[in-house]
Amino acid sequence: MNTTPQPDPRDRPARLTVGVVGAGRVGPALAASLQLAGHRPVAVSAVSDASRRRAGEMLPDVPVVPPAEVLERSELVLLTVPDDALPELVTGLAETGAVRPGQLLVHTSGRYGAKVLDPALPAGALPLALHPAMTFTGTPVDVQRLAGCSFGVTAPDELRLAAEALVIEMGGEPEWIAEENRPLYHAALALGANHLVTLVAQSLELLRTAGVGAPDRMLGPLLGAALDNALRSGDAALTGPVARGDAGTVAAHVAELRKHAPGTVAGYLAMARATADRALAHGLLKPELAEPLLGVLAGPSDAAGGTPGETT
Repeated sequence: MNTTPQPDPRDRPARLTVGVVGAGRVGPALAASLQLAGHRPVAVSAVSDASRRRAGEMLPDVPVVPPAEVLERSELVLLTVPDDALPELVTGLAETGAVRPGQLLVHTSGRYGAKVLDPALPAGALPLALHPAMTFTGTPVDVQRLAGCSFGVTAPDELRLAAEALVIEMGGEPEWIAEENRPLYHAALALGANHLVTLVAQSLELLRTAGVGAPDRMLGPLLGAALDNALRSGDAALTGPVARGDAGTVAAHVAELRKHAPGTVAGYLAMARATADRALAHGLLKPELAEPLLGVLAGPSDAAGGTPGETT
């Protein structure tokens, strides 16, 4: 066993000074990860009490300063603000002269590519779009989760190596996304990750209503297996009453949801229709069973009452 004392990362020669504009859940985690790779966080901007606490926990001893001062101190700037705020932020920083020649401007928005940083190019900024395909908690565990995380990367060709290097230093895997494909790329991630949280939360609530004492313990193995099967096999992993064409079971589901959780009916019907379409297209749902099933799914999706397929 090697007992030689290992150098503290803070004692290694820093290659880049790092600043963070927007101490939400993402920025401090990425800065902390870059710190482990030998870079040196020097400034962070934070507005709310929660973001200030987060910055203090994730980046201790790093001063909280206004955004313009973050840029003044930093060679690499992480712009980690909400998507809708990003264009105005970039324009404002450029117009006030805060951007310096040769400064790396890195945003983490999934929606935008590198072009959103164009207002800063006349000042000599180097634009990078590095979006970690990961959900963040705003705690130190996020740094560990970056190991093996894919990053959606968009950058000019001449900055390709720099972008890849930064992602790899944070423990991630670069995945190149064309500028014009960024909105579709982000929609795909939102469809899978964000909607999954909603579906799981609804399922937990319904199980509690059904009298299940530990719904999380019940769902954990089931959902873990379903996710693993889906990633391995795609549509071939489809199971359940929709894929089997059990119209009566689906009708009973909808009736119970109308009674106990009417707000979930529209989502159930929409997902069931999409599942039926995919199962039919891939030969899992027999055509002779599809017609009665689709009849059930064509019922009213509002919470006004009635049973599937009935007219009122």
